[in-house]
Amino acid sequence: MSYGQVTPAGQTAPTCFRHPETISYVSCTRCGRPVCPRCQVPAPVGVQCVECVNEANRNIPTQRTEFGARARQGAPIITYSLIALNVVAYIAQWVIPGTTESMVLVPALAGWEPWRLITSAFAHSTGSIFHLAMNMYGVYLCGVFLEPRLGRARFGWLYLLSALGGSLGILLLSPALSATLGASGALAGLFLSLFVVFRTNKQVLRQMGIVLALNVVLGFVVSGISWQGHLGGAVIGALAAACIVLVPRNPQRSKIQFTLLGIMTILVALAIYLSAAAVKWPMG
Repeated sequence: MSYGQVTPAGQTAPTCFRHPETISYVSCTRCGRPVCPRCQVPAPVGVQCVECVNEANRNIPTQRTEFGARARQGAPIITYSLIALNVVAYIAQWVIPGTTESMVLVPALAGWEPWRLITSAFAHSTGSIFHLAMNMYGVYLCGVFLEPRLGRARFGWLYLLSALGGSLGILLLSPALSATLGASGALAGLFLSLFVVFRTNKQVLRQMGIVLALNVVLGFVVSGISWQGHLGGAVIGALAAACIVLVPRNPQRSKIQFTLLGIMTILVALAIYLSAAAVKWPMG
């Protein structure tokens, strides 16, 4: 196929293949077709047409992290979003009467009001802002290490599973009429996930081990801290991280990871349903 117009002198002038009305004597170095200035993309040698550039970009392999997620530059968006949700919930607790009471997790009410299983992980004590500040600082520290390595979708799923794990621990181990709130369960899951991710780095493991030991001691000796939520979040978080990290490299790795996370979510939801039903307070 030829591209061109016949000039008054009877000679054919080349025209842009995308804009036939525009004469161009410049050709794409890849496909050789004439391209007008609107369709020219500078290249190391000469110019290329828009279509060739787009085709080349589609063929560039997607950069992946060590655990199969798409490598991204910039801030950890999911980490910042989770922190923002916690802050917004905390503000709502202050300005909207009854918000805290409707968000806390009471095992006896979980069967009737299941939203508490999630909302309790985004609410914090209004008695001291340090409850929110310390938890969000922990989420930030874990997030900047985990999110770039696991990827946004995997990290977000890990956080929510850890939060549900904390609620499951409370349903199983806390008194039926106790009231619990805070992101501690989700944070415990993120913290144990660091052990799974950095399991071969002895220096990092030693540093985290000291912090973990202190948190375990505080959970049992300091009043007001839900060790039940910490335990549930830690166990579920570690298992969720294993579903991501321990899958070997292969073309189906992402599919296997998300399938395992889906199965785990179903199992956690089933365990929560059965636990909530067992402690369900009769409503007359």
